[in-house]
Amino acid sequence: MDMLSLRFLSSTNPNLLYSHPLSSFHFQSPKTLKPPGSRFPTKLTTPNPKPLTVRSVLQWNRKPQLAGDTPRVVVITSGKGGVGKTTTTANVGLSLARLGFSVVAIDADVGLRNLDLLLGLENRVNYTVVEVLNGDCRLDQALVRDKRWSNFELLCISKPRSKLPLGFGGKALTWLVDALKSRPEGCPEFILIDCPAGIDAGFITAITPANEAVLVTTPDITSLRDADRVTGLLECDGIRDIKMIVNRVRTDMIKGEDMMSVLDVQEMLGLALLGVIPEDSEVIRSTNRGYPLVLNKPPTLAGLAFEQAAWRLVEQDSMKAVMVEEEPKRKGFFSFFGG
Repeated sequence: MDMLSLRFLSSTNPNLLYSHPLSSFHFQSPKTLKPPGSRFPTKLTTPNPKPLTVRSVLQWNRKPQLAGDTPRVVVITSGKGGVGKTTTTANVGLSLARLGFSVVAIDADVGLRNLDLLLGLENRVNYTVVEVLNGDCRLDQALVRDKRWSNFELLCISKPRSKLPLGFGGKALTWLVDALKSRPEGCPEFILIDCPAGIDAGFITAITPANEAVLVTTPDITSLRDADRVTGLLECDGIRDIKMIVNRVRTDMIKGEDMMSVLDVQEMLGLALLGVIPEDSEVIRSTNRGYPLVLNKPPTLAGLAFEQAAWRLVEQDSMKAVMVEEEPKRKGFFSFFGG
């Protein structure tokens, strides 16, 4: 039986094993019968046998315990563009809201915001942080509350194709986070900052108020080099709690040794592993509909992986890839001659 799977072991609770199958499998167990007077068993086949589907248990029967001081200010970054930062922010943020935690997601990408599109809230953004700083509106007017989960709110830095004032920087974003902490409605438990691509002034502004980071990367060399560079910048800024999410993992390419495995990525970056997101065509559909993956029914593998990552983020947990089964290479005709 050929199956590719990744099994992860919790770092805080070694007895808790996360099993993440990247494809469900079927197997049949034929019964054997040994007739009287016969030395060898005879296989007994049944007509139209029903295959038994084995799948991993990806849900828990308890609520995660919030670790650390609140609010947890988490910046989601990568350095390289197009690896899934905004998709991770939307799905992890809504997963936290579904777990019962209050979440404020800040789209810190100036002029190129996309988080409102992924959440389906683009038509409800009337005010941004720029209007709040100019005194044109209050902070609660700029916050957009999700109708599906009232404990999830979106805050955009600026409107599309607009420029920030010259005085906006890390201090202004820190003031904004402090204002969220002291607002009359109560302090949110999580503040997620969707960091823009690159390592320019927008990146420095986004990481200034954060005390922990989630680094999103894909298993290719260009993304890994940028992720390694960003890790050094985060550590220089004083952010020590850095975890990574490996996105767009294709098991067929790992089996053919055309893509680096999660173990290879973890060894190269040396970061704690928060989640592994398999390649899923449903990501494009959910993006175009403004409906995050974690809300799909039935859930997809990528949506379940985002929920697992949110669970570990709450408990400040991580996982380690302990086993990867690879498909053996097929031998050609000339292998008989040693080729």
